[in-house]
Amino acid sequence: MRFLLARLISDEQGQDLVEYALLTAGLGFAGIAVWPAITATIGNTYGAFDAGTQDLWETPPPGGGL
Repeated sequence: MRFLLARLISDEQGQDLVEYALLTAGLGFAGIAVWPAITATIGNTYGAFDAGTQDLWETPPPGGGL
């Protein structure tokens, strides 16, 4: 049993896979943490754009403007 444990501790095969998995998990958690701020910013930007474009259009006068 001691030999097996020593072999597992000294074996570095698969180390890259663990590092990439930890990096991916960290990026995933960061994305989840930032998501509410991103959605609020996109919503505010879209709302301002929508309000600005709604003010550009004028309704035509009745009767076609004659």
